[in-house]
Amino acid sequence: MPVHAPEAPGRLGEPVEVMAMHAYLTALDSWVRYRKDELDELDAAALASPRKDELTDDMALSMALWKAVADRLQLLIAVWDGGRVLEPERERLATLVHGRLDATLDPAVLAKSAATPGTTSGALAVSLPEACRLSDALAGQLRQRLALDPAADANAARVKDLRASLDRLRDQVALEPDSGRARAQKTWDDLAVRIKDVTERLQRGGDVGGLLGPLENDTALFERDLIVGGAERRDTRDRAAAAAELRDDLLARSAALQQLAASCVEAVEPAPNYAVPDVDALGPVPDSPRDLEAYRTRLGRVADAMNLAHASYADALGARDDLVARLDTLTLKASARRLSSQRDLAAAEATAREVLSRRPCPVAVATALVEAYDAWVTYAASRFSASQEATK
Repeated sequence: MPVHAPEAPGRLGEPVEVMAMHAYLTALDSWVRYRKDELDELDAAALASPRKDELTDDMALSMALWKAVADRLQLLIAVWDGGRVLEPERERLATLVHGRLDATLDPAVLAKSAATPGTTSGALAVSLPEACRLSDALAGQLRQRLALDPAADANAARVKDLRASLDRLRDQVALEPDSGRARAQKTWDDLAVRIKDVTERLQRGGDVGGLLGPLENDTALFERDLIVGGAERRDTRDRAAAAAELRDDLLARSAALQQLAASCVEAVEPAPNYAVPDVDALGPVPDSPRDLEAYRTRLGRVADAMNLAHASYADALGARDDLVARLDTLTLKASARRLSSQRDLAAAEATAREVLSRRPCPVAVATALVEAYDAWVTYAASRFSASQEATK
């Protein structure tokens, strides 16, 4: 069944509640993992589809949204620090949750996608919860366009999801401006009538399979349009405020990256040596439109530098985890071939695990030791095979 993003706690400018933040991080981590698996499935289906050219842009936007959310989750976990948060950290968490994600979204991808009609410059001013909801809507639309139905035998559950979507849409329609609210309300009313009809048919035992697909597609498209429209209006209405939000977000990311860098230096050796940019050095947000555009350009450069530092520290931390996983795989391989009891092999494994457990872990030495253990496994396997051949 489709999984929807969790409800975000708190609001911008107010410290988040600790227990609500813990529940949100757990749920968001599950959502990120599920969405990655789903996008991999959708991507494979899109590549095999004769309509792959028309799906490429929306698929790219879905991937970009997922990457932006996954990166923001990593920063949230770094600031969360296992729940050891005081009021400054709780305020920083609120900024990371409800601040803008446009520094990590590629404007070129947004401009080409059918999900962002009319976008020609800048990125959408979407927050983390909005990016998740937009990802949900896009994934639902892509499933329909690719004729994928992961719950073909669960029509009742699909109707339940449609009714839940209708409730969410009611709240979003209420936020529409006066000029477009009547049109949005009419679309909502039409969807409500169709969903009511499907619900009654299902309760009578009728076959609703042919009605659900188009209805899900129209509902997802309407939700997507409402989210995108709201984001574009906010971005157009107050670019100066948007620049201030982006600056605050970069300040929060800077502090989070400092903690991520410290964790990396503590965990691995050698660690990357990227300086985290000083956002305060940019000064306050200017008032004039011309200065504001130049200021937003500088903010973009700072965001690029942070993205590079983030990727470098994350890759360095992941290198040690990859070595541990590889050693575990080799150990299972040796055990399956009944080689793990050999003294040289056991000693090589023990040495590799001892080095991998150090903090900081010398990655180059650990890599060499894992390679050496791999060589021992290959050598011991060949000797074992030779001995078996000799006894025949």
